[in-house]
Amino acid sequence: MADPRFFDNAGPFTLGMVAERIGAKLADPAQSGLNLRDVAPLDRAGDGELTFLDNPKYADKLNASQAAACILAEKFRSRAPAGMALLITPQPYHAYARAAQLFYPLPRSPAGMHDTASIDPTAKLGEGVSVAERAVIEAGAEIGAGCSIGPGAVIGRNVVLGEACRIGANVSLSHCLLGARVTLHPGVRIGQDGFGFAPHPAGHIKVPQLGRVLIGDDCDIGANSCIDRGSGPDTVIGPGCWIDNLVQIGHNVTMGRGCIVIAQVGIAGSTRLEDFVVVAAQAGVAGHLTIGSGAQIGAQAGVMTDIPAGQRHVGSPSSPARDYFRQVATLRRLSKTRGTDNE
Repeated sequence: MADPRFFDNAGPFTLGMVAERIGAKLADPAQSGLNLRDVAPLDRAGDGELTFLDNPKYADKLNASQAAACILAEKFRSRAPAGMALLITPQPYHAYARAAQLFYPLPRSPAGMHDTASIDPTAKLGEGVSVAERAVIEAGAEIGAGCSIGPGAVIGRNVVLGEACRIGANVSLSHCLLGARVTLHPGVRIGQDGFGFAPHPAGHIKVPQLGRVLIGDDCDIGANSCIDRGSGPDTVIGPGCWIDNLVQIGHNVTMGRGCIVIAQVGIAGSTRLEDFVVVAAQAGVAGHLTIGSGAQIGAQAGVMTDIPAGQRHVGSPSSPARDYFRQVATLRRLSKTRGTDNE
């Protein structure tokens, strides 16, 4: 059970209501009136609680689970214990996410402005905006209806936020336009100077960064991540992208829709990620590259060349996963052979 000091449970809900909300089919419609009070992991769920099974690795735990109900795929239906209510869906994890959101919806900040907030009179705030203590909204900024601005956040001059954005504590925004329902977690920095300068022995000279950052609808950007504004062209983050904590995205980078970028990744300037690219933790991507749609980059990979659509790359310098693991296997065989020869 989630700690009630931090999370507000909106339940209980009937099994039938949950099924309708998550788009799942009841294995036994006669159980639709069953009351569910919470969600919980498969091995800890008990009476009145809803769980899920998605990874086959945990299928053996299903029969021992004490959960009142479980979200699962049809292929696991026969392995459930007698009496457990079942919600059948081809995408159990996705369905569970929607169920968990039903029980634990995002808290809504009360509309209004804290006395210590600083809001320029030329800023435009939509209906139902919440501005927390010591937040700053500068001249010409436009804040869409239902936005929440966290403590100490700074919304720079002429920045635009679409409706229902959630801006965390101590976020700073400049030179950027955000779509609707964008979430920025604490400490995010967007729109600062890109790393552009002309090297010279007498002293490096800053090249003015004259672009913006454009962020599409429904993006989620993790704590302390930084997205530099473009040097002339814009830096663009497509709709539905999810960026983890401590990510650096350089100037002029363009990301298509639905990309996933995981913690401590660095993407150098002018690189293009097409739709649904995944970049795993601590990978580094050099500048002026194109990463094709659906490509996947493994953890700690060093990417120095373009990657075609749909390929998986690992290693540093990165190479197609199949080639990399073939090389590793060859090296292991050679190592064993040499060890045998030296005996």
